[in-house]
Amino acid sequence: MSEGSESGSGEDPTDYGAENWEDPMTGAVPKSELPDEIVEEVPHWTDDPYFDRVGDRLMYNYTLERDHRLRGERWDLYGEMRVLNQKQFFHPALSYGDHESEEFLYARRVTRPTVGELKRLVELGHDLADERVTANEEHYRTDFTFVLVADELPEEVRSFVEGQRERTLLKYGYYGHYEVNLGVVVPDEQVAVAGEAADVVEAFVLWEDVTQPEEGVLSRLAKRFWK
Repeated sequence: MSEGSESGSGEDPTDYGAENWEDPMTGAVPKSELPDEIVEEVPHWTDDPYFDRVGDRLMYNYTLERDHRLRGERWDLYGEMRVLNQKQFFHPALSYGDHESEEFLYARRVTRPTVGELKRLVELGHDLADERVTANEEHYRTDFTFVLVADELPEEVRSFVEGQRERTLLKYGYYGHYEVNLGVVVPDEQVAVAGEAADVVEAFVLWEDVTQPEEGVLSRLAKRFWK
């Protein structure tokens, strides 16, 4: 998701906590129909129905946590996804070319985002990369994604985020690379903007089917990490 998304409906804000709300995502399975062992591992945002619905979309691919603390800052939602791409000959024991990919996702509510805050988050992403990325031949990609759920989307913020990409090659790409991604979502106005590589922001756009008109978030993530 690299461009802004908006409905422009002008209608009242959607009540994501309503019992009759249905996720427009194709193939979405209500949490009530999932096995207990899956649901029990997913945190509930009982005081924030919007984040609770976003968690429902992310739980298949991310290990989720609520009220996460990072360097003294609180994040409403935190997620981790790790993927190991293993090439094989004819038997799993005969493997080669293992590549590791992972993403660290941070999301929280703010009133009015600013370009200054977003720049600070980009620097935070670089600091986290210095701490967490193990640069070696097995490392392929690490993403640090920050999503702000806001009350409004200032034009200067939209311009800064739209098409944003912060990619750093490690040892000229021989040890893979890492990305720092940004996204801003305004659920009440049904608008969103995301950096060029911030595909996961699609999961926060609850008013759209993430599989239409482009590839869905799950298939895009799979291609991104497994190619």
